[in-house]
Amino acid sequence: MKLRSAIQMLALFLAGCAGGGNGDYPSLAKRPIESRDAEAANPPAVEAVADDPAVVTEVDGLMQRARAGAAAFDAAVGGTQERVGAAAGSAVSSEAWVAAQLAISNLESQRYDSVFALASLDTLYVSRLNAIAAGEVRGSAELIDRARTDALAIVDRQNDVLDGLRDRLATP
Repeated sequence: MKLRSAIQMLALFLAGCAGGGNGDYPSLAKRPIESRDAEAANPPAVEAVADDPAVVTEVDGLMQRARAGAAAFDAAVGGTQERVGAAAGSAVSSEAWVAAQLAISNLESQRYDSVFALASLDTLYVSRLNAIAAGEVRGSAELIDRARTDALAIVDRQNDVLDGLRDRLATP
């Protein structure tokens, strides 16, 4: 019986593989799109657009301001850390705690230039994208975006330092 069922299965399998000659099956020959020239498939490269000199100057000025804010912040961090360290474990509203809070507030004000530069770069980026979309100008968006990324890294680092100081002061 097993041999008989094996022969029947083989017959069914071979019947399924045999072509009926009706021509409904797709050809395995190359389609026209597959034989097309590879060079024709790639569109010509887009001409690079030089950055607008006025935008370059503005971005450079804003990044100098962001770096100045970072330098002022970094210069004030040490004193603030000392005040927070001295106030750790102090009661809320004690003299040491108030001095540490004032030092943290002063540290926040030292980063004004960095935050201002980031906000200005964000505004400049959105205006530039809108002008590009309207067809009024071309280019410089990538330059602004790179500067925004750098300024954001500065502000994020400052936020991390401030959060750490606040956490140290809040824990008894």
